[in-house]
Amino acid sequence: EVGILAKSYIDQGRLIPDDIMTRLMLNELKGLDRYNWLLDGFPRTVAQAESLDKECQIDTVIDLDVPFETIKCRLTARWIHPASGRVYNLEFSPPKVQGIDDITGEPLVQRDDDKPETVTKRLQAYDAQTKPVLEYYREKGLLKSFSGTETNKIWPRIYAFLQTKLPDVSQKDAATPR
Repeated sequence: EVGILAKSYIDQGRLIPDDIMTRLMLNELKGLDRYNWLLDGFPRTVAQAESLDKECQIDTVIDLDVPFETIKCRLTARWIHPASGRVYNLEFSPPKVQGIDDITGEPLVQRDDDKPETVTKRLQAYDAQTKPVLEYYREKGLLKSFSGTETNKIWPRIYAFLQTKLPDVSQKDAATPR
């Protein structure tokens, strides 16, 4: 039920309201105190960050500083095969035949939230709401930013940084309870 509600916001190019998102996330985090965990895309607002801080001790916040044009190009180049969930990207993982799934020969579709106008709206909303969150965590001394446009160049720097926070955790056993 909450997922359907969340999808309606995403399809309109809007971000999910704080109360819904915070409730979903805090519910998921219950019982994870034995684990190291990483959140992706949450919190997106100061209200979400404050709610998270009341429930959890945050050690580090990582900011991936990627130009919006790079993000927009990647998202709008994404096409999927609905039946299987296979994802293609016209830039770096295209189908053999444009618009056709490699395995079934069925048509690929572009999700509503990957269409250029929706992506632009979402990026503008994200920027307006998250800049204050970055400042919130910068003031707490928890923010570490990584700039770039290519995953294979940014990831090694992020991984090396994470090793300073969790030196005994390898990529292989990162999901093991502690």
